[in-house]
Amino acid sequence: MFKLIQNGFIFDDPIPVPECHASTILKTGKDRFVAAWFGGTKEANPDVMIWSSVYRNGKWSAPRCLTAEEGIQHWNPVLFRLDNKRIRLYYKLGYPIAQWKTMMLESTDEGETWTYLGEMVPGDVSGGRGPVKNKAIRTQNGRILAPGSTEELPWRPFVDVSDDNGETWTKCDIPLTGPHAQDFNLIQPSLWESAPGKIHAFIRSNRGRIYRSDSEDNGSSWCNAYCTELPNNNAGLDCVQMENGHLILVCNPIGLNWGARTPLSVLLSDDNGATFTKVLDLVTEDNDGEFSYPAIIADQNHLYITYTWRRKKICFAELEEC
Repeated sequence: MFKLIQNGFIFDDPIPVPECHASTILKTGKDRFVAAWFGGTKEANPDVMIWSSVYRNGKWSAPRCLTAEEGIQHWNPVLFRLDNKRIRLYYKLGYPIAQWKTMMLESTDEGETWTYLGEMVPGDVSGGRGPVKNKAIRTQNGRILAPGSTEELPWRPFVDVSDDNGETWTKCDIPLTGPHAQDFNLIQPSLWESAPGKIHAFIRSNRGRIYRSDSEDNGSSWCNAYCTELPNNNAGLDCVQMENGHLILVCNPIGLNWGARTPLSVLLSDDNGATFTKVLDLVTEDNDGEFSYPAIIADQNHLYITYTWRRKKICFAELEEC
């Protein structure tokens, strides 16, 4: 059983920019968090930058812009803790999407201030490396796995692997073969590790269902992506494995390509993602609303989720498993 502790806006009126989207969340201490998202006049406009807020003393700080590359589109920030001292923030830069690059900021004071580091993979022209929307994970053997994808048609997922704490990366494709594979678009994986070396990915698709792939070797190779029974509206999803083994998925459970981005639901699996039951809906408004692109993390028996509210605000929710 889960109890909803809080579910509200990170910032309220006046909003800092007309639109915001694609949030990320990281716990930085007891009752402390940092969140980030992209925002500007409208997604894909050249004034869209990366914004952030820090949660301390029971409230979120005023949003502030973190990036300085003016006149070029910013997208999809992803937070990751490298070690006790360093946090990385990865984000996409450029237009069109199929040609964007992955850039990095770093903080050594739990997200209070940030230093620009430059490209994640210098000189990369593949269409973006590293985490494309969802968080990277550190496996039980210490490897970092960053779920990525490219959007040159057809869209394709991959996992970037680092064995030197994020200094260098090796791209490991998630394959998709079979009849009419060129008509299938798969992006934005979300990862979990069910046992040492056994890694799994849920993947957004244009087929009305979430796709999945599995790895038996710490993410170095992946099985052919396959369709699950989980509905997907071709919008962002995210999952996390709790300490007790429960797998939690947050998504819009709509089985229609470019379907409605409402409701936004929290689902639970106790069989490693084979079946799910609904925990609750975070938002249940009609088709006029957009409540989407969740990011979820877990700490002991608590879940922390951020998501987009009508492209105007970012929400933060906390759940406790009782």
